Amino acid sequence: MIDLHYWTTPNGHKITIFLEESGLPYRIIPVNIGKGDQFKPEFLKISPNNRIPAIVDHEPTGGGAPISVFESGAILLYLAEKFGRFIPSDARGRTEVLQWLFWQMGGLGPMAGQNHHFSQYAPENIPYAIDRYVKETNRLYGVLDKRLSDRPFIAGSYSIADMAAYPWIVPHKNQGQSLDDFPHLKRWFETIQARPAVIRAYDKAKEINPQPATLTEESRRILFGQTAKSVA
Repeated sequence: MIDLHYWTTPNGHKITIFLEESGLPYRIIPVNIGKGDQFKPEFLKISPNNRIPAIVDHEPTGGGAPISVFESGAILLYLAEKFGRFIPSDARGRTEVLQWLFWQMGGLGPMAGQNHHFSQYAPENIPYAIDRYVKETNRLYGVLDKRLSDRPFIAGSYSIADMAAYPWIVPHKNQGQSLDDFPHLKRWFETIQARPAVIRAYDKAKEINPQPATLTEESRRILFGQTAKSVA
């Protein structure tokens, strides 16, 4: 059994997607980051960086005490290796998956995350910051679109690289992006969006958090007004 300490963020969705795709038994333990649950001592024991998601594997390979894992990329890699799913066994295929997994962890996620912060959560609207991160998000969308121009999924076959990137594309409108500008990315996005396991993962999110955060009106004006012109 896998305990998934989770909230309804892109990083959280990565893990529910993997678990639903794999059909593995798991239990969601909500960590409401809006209420500060991520700072509770019991959560910090398994996620010392006070970030979701984290897992506890009660049946680790080889037996013994449960294993806890934090950081979404590390969790995906741990699960993929343990269960032999969604990562190739050959060196070339594995390298393709890992480099794009780390691309998401080091690029797409952090940059889109800053995009979200300055457009939705910052105590004041800072057009320069919003513009900067909308542009960088746009650049990264272009990198992914080019990658997908000659293959169905990021590493060829559906993998943890796709599971890592997809949730960060879901809020593309709030990131000031139009998928119509990225036809290969749009095709990939719609393909993954229609997967039954992905639908189930997002249905679980709605059950746990039926009221996700929305843009303020002022942020919406800046994001889709001034910055939209600068990106075009």
